Amino acid sequence: MPFLYYGFDLLPYVIVALIIAFTLHEFAHAYVAYKFGDPTAKNQGRLTLNPISHLDPFGTILIFLAGFGWARPVPVNRFFFQKPRLAGVLVSVAGPLSNLVIAFIGFLFLNIMASGVAEMMPVEMARIIDKFLNILVSLNIILFLFNLLPFPPLDGYRIIEDLAPRHIRAKLTQYENYGILIFFIIVLTPLDQYLIDPVLYHGREATVLFFHLILQPFFS
Repeated sequence: MPFLYYGFDLLPYVIVALIIAFTLHEFAHAYVAYKFGDPTAKNQGRLTLNPISHLDPFGTILIFLAGFGWARPVPVNRFFFQKPRLAGVLVSVAGPLSNLVIAFIGFLFLNIMASGVAEMMPVEMARIIDKFLNILVSLNIILFLFNLLPFPPLDGYRIIEDLAPRHIRAKLTQYENYGILIFFIIVLTPLDQYLIDPVLYHGREATVLFFHLILQPFFS
């Protein structure tokens, strides 16, 4: 998995980038759910930017051992939604979208640095900032794409589940446990090199190109 591609010398940057990514991802889920009338996450202390409230110790450690992991899922009670399917989709989309926004902001700052700001800084400081921003952008794009994969328990699956007609949704629920098993088999075996890594690699390249096109008018 992509998280394993970073060497130990970059580990501090990866840790900070993941803390930011996981925290804002889960906060986004909680915030959108709260805005649609579900106070569950807020009542459990999850409507916060405090990383301690969102990080799962085992899921975080597993990232560095197996190449993938997770934060603590935000609890959502669809009973509070007036339009459960619409709210469910927007709550699910909010997490990956937050990672895309973080990646874009990081990419914007990389362009600002490259426009001449880095030359006004001490060399070592500019080097550290550049490394961190590159990792922040890369990891958040990966998390954006990874979470949109159509496997339970990822956000992509939840989006499909909410968009699907009622009879298909019932079938999805019936076979969800098998889907989770298949997902873990893929990510924990060499199958991920053929089924997931190409999607993340090409998706990351396409996303970076998209960012370039957006910022091109502002940076020569």
